[in-house]
Amino acid sequence: MLTRLFKSLGKGSNASTNTPVAKPQSPPSESKTEKPKNSSSNKPNNVAKQAKSKPRPKRRRNPKPKPAVLPPWDSSVLDVPKEEGKTRFYDLNLEKSLLQGIFDLGFQYCSPIQAQILPETLQGKDAIGKAQTGTGKTAAFLITIIDDLLKNPIKEQRYLAEPRALIIAPTRELVTQIAEDAKDLCKHTGLSIVTLIGGTDYEKQLKHLDRGYVDIVVATPGRLLDFQNRKHVHLDQVESLVLDEADRMLDMGFIPQVRRIVRATPNTDYRQTLLFSATFTAEILEMSYQWTYEPVKVEVEPDNIASASVEQKVYMVSNEEKLPVLLKILEHPETKLVIIFTNRRDQAQKLFDRVVKNNISVGLLTGEIPQKKRASTLEKFKNGGYKAMIATDVAGRGIHVEGISHVINYNLPDNPDDYIHRIGRTGRAGATGTSISLACEFESFQVPAIEELLGEKLHCELPPEEFTP
Repeated sequence: MLTRLFKSLGKGSNASTNTPVAKPQSPPSESKTEKPKNSSSNKPNNVAKQAKSKPRPKRRRNPKPKPAVLPPWDSSVLDVPKEEGKTRFYDLNLEKSLLQGIFDLGFQYCSPIQAQILPETLQGKDAIGKAQTGTGKTAAFLITIIDDLLKNPIKEQRYLAEPRALIIAPTRELVTQIAEDAKDLCKHTGLSIVTLIGGTDYEKQLKHLDRGYVDIVVATPGRLLDFQNRKHVHLDQVESLVLDEADRMLDMGFIPQVRRIVRATPNTDYRQTLLFSATFTAEILEMSYQWTYEPVKVEVEPDNIASASVEQKVYMVSNEEKLPVLLKILEHPETKLVIIFTNRRDQAQKLFDRVVKNNISVGLLTGEIPQKKRASTLEKFKNGGYKAMIATDVAGRGIHVEGISHVINYNLPDNPDDYIHRIGRTGRAGATGTSISLACEFESFQVPAIEELLGEKLHCELPPEEFTP
């Protein structure tokens, strides 16, 4: 992971009170208002300028930040050869400092969804994107936001805790991953990113907001509403709104909270809205059209629902044989780094206790574990401190760990979509991986629904001899 560069954009004055005075919020924007008939590309680029003309109460202000001192850049890296059927990031007329961050990460050509959606969103258009996990959709909306912020700087006086861009995601792990990606892309820009997630110190996050101007806030819905209700963050200057993993937010019951957040932002014709989801139900589509303005719809459907780089195996075992077979798999020399999925917290805890007793280094990641512990467990797993991590579906999306050789479904998921997201943790970035599902007499009936989603049959077999107790 590249070293993250945090830019301090000045310190607020100590002469004012500790809590900024609330100011009138923008009118509710969830319902459609009368729109101009021209293209959405004619929307105002700078929402902050639209709002500056109205009276506003005093609020803590920050002195104008000093320009960021950027290291010299060798522009020869821009000499990327053209390849038929591929779009170069260089061809998108991105800001130089953003392009430098992209190249530092080793990317030169757009993924399919990036190649389709970026030419539209970089013009300011709203978009609804559907793509398989791991296709580069996170980078697509981050590049859109960052390029817009750099090309449209605010020249008027700014206030603390007024983000220009807001990204909402359903889980703490996904929010953390998005923020890390944003900081890598913003390495040479001087833009400020703040993460707001539950389960961590509220005051510490508040201090991050108070350090200086905040450009991008990445948050879970509940924690963001905590800050908004206490008037510690103000959303009426948001120019770009991203709703990531919308289907997951629906499944987790976050939609009422998301509605409240959307209402607090400017109207749909005064902000750019990007909505991404791996699946689109009728309810998700209905909400997406309420929250966007003349959106471009992009769908990238792979030839196979599951990645071709993942070898899928289903072992038919009895419930009593599950643990012995799992231990044999973990002891095999080809098993390097493993995520083991269960369906419930109690199943994960019980399995964790039994695996630890067999002297295997393993971590535990479930929703009831405090956020600080979850973060340290994930970091240790990434660094190779654990050979395996036992997790519920809180880790099914948004967890990007290089080098995962195996995903093991100790319990087959109740929702076939979760199967796709689980096995997508391996076989990433050109690597190959293996998915092993242990189907016992209580769960084997779930295999047909997974096969229907995959559009292909899964080969069910007895465990090979090396995995037989």
